[in-house]
Amino acid sequence: MKVAQCWDDGVVDDIRLIEILRRFGAKASFNLSFGLHESHRSTSWKYLGTKEVWRLAQSELREVYEGFLVANHCYRHEPLGRVSLDIAEREVREGRDSLEQHFGYPVTGFAYPGGSYNEAAEMLVRSAGHVYARTTRMVDQVFPPENSMAFHPNCDFKDPLFWEKYARAKQQDDLFYFMGHSYQIITESDWQAFEAQITRLSDDGVTWVGLPSLFS
Repeated sequence: MKVAQCWDDGVVDDIRLIEILRRFGAKASFNLSFGLHESHRSTSWKYLGTKEVWRLAQSELREVYEGFLVANHCYRHEPLGRVSLDIAEREVREGRDSLEQHFGYPVTGFAYPGGSYNEAAEMLVRSAGHVYARTTRMVDQVFPPENSMAFHPNCDFKDPLFWEKYARAKQQDDLFYFMGHSYQIITESDWQAFEAQITRLSDDGVTWVGLPSLFS
């Protein structure tokens, strides 16, 4: 049984999340908008109106994500389906180029900011050299996708039906693919629940896979 996961936005909570993943040898992709990372940690909004979300500093990125793959989430997180073609092209290409220059390896994964995309965006993402582009539409059977530029996950990691969807994927011997944002983990109880989730998957003998490898 293969399991893949990805996490968006490059926030400080990723540090603790990655510590948990490393203990279990769990692979994951992290979708970053490089243009939003400043020389210092920065914050501009609150999750659920209460939790202040902090984005990692540029200088932290290589160390935090060492051993994991990063993917393009546009340069400044623009919703590709709602901006001009010129802006969309710049977002896609600058996002990928800046990540490749910073991390020193090819960046072939993509995630649409806010799940916003259209046919033109798909073409831009493909032509920029990405092998897949993740949406935010949740579906049951995810692999192989009909269109790799519209690669839908099974669910969010906090989906109440997470284990039901996992069981269906396992029964079909399909890939199980979930997504999330580490800032959704708020309380210590939330962190314990997440660790229990990764523990249960690992104890079930899953094979953790990196997303780009699925398309090679």
